[in-house]
Amino acid sequence: MDDDATKLKPKPATTCCSLNLKIFIGMLAFCYFSKSMSGSYTKSTITQMERRFEIPSSTVGIVDGSFEMGNLLVITVISYFGAKYHRPKIIGAGGLLMAIGTFLMALPHFLMGPYKYDTAALSVGSTDNFTSASPCSATADQVQRPIAEEGSPMWVMVMLGNMIRGIGEATIGPLGISFIDDFARPENSAFYIGCLHTIAVIGPLFGYSLGSLCASLYVDIGSVSSESVTITPQDSRWVGAWWLGYVVTGFFSLLAAVPFFFLPRSLPEVTQDPDPSSTEALQPSREESKPTIAEIAKDFVPSLKSLFTNKIYILYLTANIMLFNAFVIIITYTAKYIEHQFGQSISKTNFLIGVLSSCNMNCGCPSNQWDPVCGQDGMTYISPCLAGCTSIQGSGRNMSFHGCSCIQNSVLSPGNATASMGQCSRESLCSKMFYIYIALQGLSFFVFCLGSTPMFIIVLRSVPPELKSLSCGILMLSLRVLGGIPAPVYFGAIIDSTCLKWASRKCGGWGACRLYDIKSFRFFFLGLTACLRLCGYAIFWMTIVQIKKTTSRAEDASGDVELQKAQVNARDCQSQAPQVTSGHTDSACEKICLNEANCNQI
Repeated sequence: MDDDATKLKPKPATTCCSLNLKIFIGMLAFCYFSKSMSGSYTKSTITQMERRFEIPSSTVGIVDGSFEMGNLLVITVISYFGAKYHRPKIIGAGGLLMAIGTFLMALPHFLMGPYKYDTAALSVGSTDNFTSASPCSATADQVQRPIAEEGSPMWVMVMLGNMIRGIGEATIGPLGISFIDDFARPENSAFYIGCLHTIAVIGPLFGYSLGSLCASLYVDIGSVSSESVTITPQDSRWVGAWWLGYVVTGFFSLLAAVPFFFLPRSLPEVTQDPDPSSTEALQPSREESKPTIAEIAKDFVPSLKSLFTNKIYILYLTANIMLFNAFVIIITYTAKYIEHQFGQSISKTNFLIGVLSSCNMNCGCPSNQWDPVCGQDGMTYISPCLAGCTSIQGSGRNMSFHGCSCIQNSVLSPGNATASMGQCSRESLCSKMFYIYIALQGLSFFVFCLGSTPMFIIVLRSVPPELKSLSCGILMLSLRVLGGIPAPVYFGAIIDSTCLKWASRKCGGWGACRLYDIKSFRFFFLGLTACLRLCGYAIFWMTIVQIKKTTSRAEDASGDVELQKAQVNARDCQSQAPQVTSGHTDSACEKICLNEANCNQI
């Protein structure tokens, strides 16, 4: 009977808890995946937006930093007040905002006209015979006129969408991690948080892959004939279908947000301890009345004071700000760096040959033209006019230029050299160095990510339990204010200072940069990130030293308290000794006296 009764007993609540917690972690992991994929895709479109809207890198940095601005507006409030209310629903609402913001970022494409770019092939007929149009002529403006449109203000809409996306993302990190830490076993928290970070690392793989696919498609795909496009993805004027990826990532964000609205506010007990007091603190009472905003806000300032007087937390915060600056610079501008560092074999000297030679002095070449061609000498020239070409053959991407007097070739006589559309292909050495760079960069990120989970555990364990959400929120707020917002802007301005050739707008002014000084670009990109990382690691070493000091003091204080308790118990034992009957000794009192004797020996 007893065995049958045992079999009929209901399963403990921990099974339900484990299932609910795993469901929440799975949903949060997909949310992490969607937000990291969306964020990485945004980084991959930096150059595309720069060319489409004809804006410099510093302005694109503001667009990219608007995500952090939106995050900054609400993250502290969300971290503190959100922890007091229904966290899963707040996370779901944040996911919906992310989806809305992402869709808004794609909207400018549908409101703008077709993309236009400078090209010498504009007025050339679609015939394979030689045309009468001559790049090098006094009337060359008819063929080579700059037609790049004026910089569009639509980038402001992209910035607003990115800001809304940042507002929505502010709910996911602090509330999600604190929710897991509240309802998971302490020994499992690090594992669950590590799983989230692993999923977050997978997201950028899909984000950048999607960015690569969209960049290979022309921006006006579906509305413009492919035969009319004379440039290739290797051309610095090329703009890919940057808007398409935002539609895809917005759908993923929407899909990740909906399930959170069906989760409960809290989970059942998290341990198998029959003592209800062990989990009472983690289980919000359903009978308690909801606290008012005034009651919650009353402890806000003391909570901030407690965080900012915590030496471990402040050192950890400072180190993360340094590392996050370097991280944002690398994530934002790596694609641009790779494109200009490894994607072309030209140099400043190659271009100056085409600009300064006397062979094109009588051609009447526009100074603001950017229509690069590759000569037979392996050099890239800014335009066929500056290459001294006198005739054109073919059409579209198959167009070639002949009679180029500025192209030097030992085989052909002067004036008989030819040039093809686009820039010359990169050297084999650049390809080898590219793979070496990718390998080293991947190793660097692998080592950096090894410490991501321990870093979050430091935050959660170095502050009181009731301040976990706020500490995560302040951390992310600080990273946004001092890293995420300024880093793309100030480094974008540094990149602009290395520009050698700017695009010209139709109504005057500079557009996007066409060519950078590669050596200066490399020096600033690698040098600045290395300095920021070294400073961050030095402060992390100081954090470790402070943790050891704090732990040592805590152990000493705990030992002193135990010794004082033993002495008090021993005195109580001695005072009770006369009352003990003869021949008998109180066993508990005897143990206390023995413990006291052992302490005295120590």
